[in-house]
Amino acid sequence: MLFGGLFIVRKRVLSAATSFAVLFSSAALVAGTAGQAAADSSKALPMSSVGDMVVDGVHRKIFISDPYLGKVVVTDYSGTVLRTVTGLPGVTGLVLSADAGSLYAAVPGIDAVVALDAQAVTETARYATGEGTDPQYVALAGGKIWFGYGNGDHGDIGSVDTAGAEPVVTLAQDTELNYSGAPRLVSSPTDPNAFAAMSSYYHRFLLGTYDVSTGTAARTARTAADVGSVGMANDLAFTPDGGKLITATAGNRHRVWRTTDMAELPSYASEYHGTAVAVAPDGTVAAGSDAWYAPDVFVYRPGETKAVRQYDFPGTGNTSGGDSLANSSLAWEPGGSRLFAVTAVLSGGSARLHVLDTPTKSLPTVTVKVPATVAVLKAITVSGTVAATLGLPAGTPLTVTRYDAEFPKGKALGTRNLGANGTFSFADTPTAAGNVTYKVAYTGDATHMGASGTALVKVTPFKTALKLDRHGLVVNFNTAVTYTATLGPTYKNRVVELWADPSGSEPKRLLKRGTVNSAGKLSTSLKMTRDTWVTAVFAGDTRSSAVSAASAVYTRAGVTTTLSRHYKWTRIGSTSYQTYHQTADPMIAAWHNSYPGRKTRLDLELWYQGAWRSAGSEYFKLNANGMAYVTIDGDGAAGYRFRVRSAYIDGSSGDSVNTNSYGAWKYFDFTR
Repeated sequence: MLFGGLFIVRKRVLSAATSFAVLFSSAALVAGTAGQAAADSSKALPMSSVGDMVVDGVHRKIFISDPYLGKVVVTDYSGTVLRTVTGLPGVTGLVLSADAGSLYAAVPGIDAVVALDAQAVTETARYATGEGTDPQYVALAGGKIWFGYGNGDHGDIGSVDTAGAEPVVTLAQDTELNYSGAPRLVSSPTDPNAFAAMSSYYHRFLLGTYDVSTGTAARTARTAADVGSVGMANDLAFTPDGGKLITATAGNRHRVWRTTDMAELPSYASEYHGTAVAVAPDGTVAAGSDAWYAPDVFVYRPGETKAVRQYDFPGTGNTSGGDSLANSSLAWEPGGSRLFAVTAVLSGGSARLHVLDTPTKSLPTVTVKVPATVAVLKAITVSGTVAATLGLPAGTPLTVTRYDAEFPKGKALGTRNLGANGTFSFADTPTAAGNVTYKVAYTGDATHMGASGTALVKVTPFKTALKLDRHGLVVNFNTAVTYTATLGPTYKNRVVELWADPSGSEPKRLLKRGTVNSAGKLSTSLKMTRDTWVTAVFAGDTRSSAVSAASAVYTRAGVTTTLSRHYKWTRIGSTSYQTYHQTADPMIAAWHNSYPGRKTRLDLELWYQGAWRSAGSEYFKLNANGMAYVTIDGDGAAGYRFRVRSAYIDGSSGDSVNTNSYGAWKYFDFTR
């Protein structure tokens, strides 16, 4: 618009969501997966602490003790709470009878071992162990209940014989060994008359085995005196043959001991704070640690020293690290392959039961690499690796799928064989622009989980040419202007939209949407009432880029000027004048197309000394119909000639929605 000699263009950006933008982002919805570990599950438990865990394979129940709240929580295999037994202050150690009929719990807060019916989950008996004994751990052997009792300075072993009319408690069955803390106990899986005991406190580490065939605990082996402190000893378990004991202590490993002489054997690597250990009937070992920022569980297949699987539990509380694996909180599913684990949270969360569905299967990691960007229809190389704790042989088939704008649900590209050293590489040509994701998947087998990996390449489209004519055109009010968009070559889409965005408060609107003709053209007409920014929009397609072209057309304001109250017309030269008596006041009626707050400028000129000279200009507000009525005082003007016009001045007439417009001069003179 012309104003003060400056040519100003008022641009507006067309913010229309296009279909190509949707296509461009659709491939980003494809997410990589680490394999079928999603079958694992977890569920929160109503517990503040964890003491011990026992799995009942007959009734398919899990018993978990909560020392802080003094209760035993009973769940099914999914973690759904079935029953809660309360009134057991400090309850810690648990053991299930061989027939799964009874559960025994060590309850230090009442100096007793409590028996529960495992099916009904009701209390059936309480066996007092003596005032101040603080029994904390239990085991079954030789037809008796054995319990570890004591405190941090001294721990010992006692028994409860329930065979007679009254239970008989015998304490201090190994005063010589002097365990640090109440010893943890575990029954032998092969000898019904044997169990093992281990210090639970960190002052000194002691581990011993016992034979109870005579009715009393006779120690058969113990660790050497120079084993020293190994930190807190949190769990122990026999191997299935009864020949070894595995202990969860400090030191980045789970230590292994031969039961006959307590000689130390090669250990299982783990993390520093060992908390739990569980051994399956086939000899598979699950070694657990309290590791906030490292794996929590390491699973070892029988006879192997490299973990086949690791688990790192996520954090659910207020701390930055993962949830902590609780003490004595690993157990295998009896007769099954699942592993159960219980985690605890330091702050802001609750204990959780984790069900690890296939812990003995290796979980491969599939890594896929592609270039960051490439032009559409240009070949790329897709490469990567498949790494697993149990290596996969060359020739293992991998399934390849490509996700793009044309195939958002994926297009199968067939199979590729794994090469040597777990690598793969193949060529492919992206046929659609946008985010293109390649997924390489391994289906799994008897010893491996399925796994997949993804990589994304940004594919650039062909550049699209689009033109729109009429830019910079200046037209009069109510002029019909025909706009023509010209679209260059594209892949599939030939649809163009034409949008108008008039100046001022009038909203933008779609003028036309249609398919261009064989010459690539699409036209529409618009009657111009304001300065207008017209935009042609091409949404693009899977190979052609989205593009827009704009055209600014400027519209002069509508303008008319009329005079009234004259008594005759007079011709002076070639110009017609409206003549007034000097006693009459001429009425000027000015009109512009209306707009809120709009004003007209009236320019008045006087013929003087052979030329038209300015007699002043003034702005007058228009009414709702775009009219302004102004009178001129003619007193004393006899013999003078004048002319007047109305004008719209962009930015000065109250708005900026039109371009400068000047009405025709109206001539008048005065007589006496």
